[in-house]
Amino acid sequence: MLRLDRFLALTCLAWMALLASCTVAPPTRVQTSHQGTPRLEAAQTPATAPVRADVVPRDPPPRIAGESAIVVDIESGRVLYAKNADQRRAVASTQKILTAMCVIDAGDIDRRVTITASDGNVVPTKLWLSPGEVYTRRELTRVLMVNSANDVARALARDVAGNQAAFASMMNRKAASLGMRNSHFKNPHGLTEAGQYSTARDMAIAARAAYRYSLIREFMGTHRFTFRFNDGRTRSLRNTNRVLRSLDYCNGMKTGTTIASGRCLISTGELDGRSVIVVVLKSDSANIWNDSEKLLRWALERPADETG
Repeated sequence: MLRLDRFLALTCLAWMALLASCTVAPPTRVQTSHQGTPRLEAAQTPATAPVRADVVPRDPPPRIAGESAIVVDIESGRVLYAKNADQRRAVASTQKILTAMCVIDAGDIDRRVTITASDGNVVPTKLWLSPGEVYTRRELTRVLMVNSANDVARALARDVAGNQAAFASMMNRKAASLGMRNSHFKNPHGLTEAGQYSTARDMAIAARAAYRYSLIREFMGTHRFTFRFNDGRTRSLRNTNRVLRSLDYCNGMKTGTTIASGRCLISTGELDGRSVIVVVLKSDSANIWNDSEKLLRWALERPADETG
């Protein structure tokens, strides 16, 4: 018969072995590597993604006019550059990345959406849809990412959640699930509203998650397409992201402009097997495209040797 102290010790060892066999998925958060290098963890990173060494640019980053910015390696989550990355700002239509994810997460992407008069209660940019017209969520989400139409954003939000406020709550739940801890959204289109804000770092988290959605990647990389209205009219829609046209390895992602936000751009690029996200907020018309292109070139064209 076992002595009581031996029985308790064996029981303790058994519980320790059981706990050691359990694994808990790490929360989405900004981390620091063992080398002290900031990393941006994104919830949508596939579990099967290959483990790879980091590659960092050999040169110092270029000077930019944008007041907030961040550059992130998509695969590893390594933050390559940050400037006022945690300062809260209006981010304008770049938050439509989150809108698109919420629409796709809702499922039934080919569901038919009937346009209502309330969908048009928003200022330009608009597609000028008419009440009673019917389009699929897929068609409207493509317009959202390419043309950034605000009436389309309202139509999708109403169809998915019932009303604009309910959809904003969906956006905030999605943001929280991704680890966007310094953001609050109040509408699906990004027009200025009191209490709505995000940061360069949080928008990079959103962009890294969106990059895992094949449909969003397809839409955000579309240079131009023809939209057909129900009455047979057509309209050629060109992507608002000019860097898609000036840099051949740029493959997305989303523009944004209001008086409060200034010119904003989230851009992505892939070169030689590496991909990065560049977020630039509160720039201006004279610099936003150059700011983003310079950071993409810096991150992808002049990498140093791999580091463990």
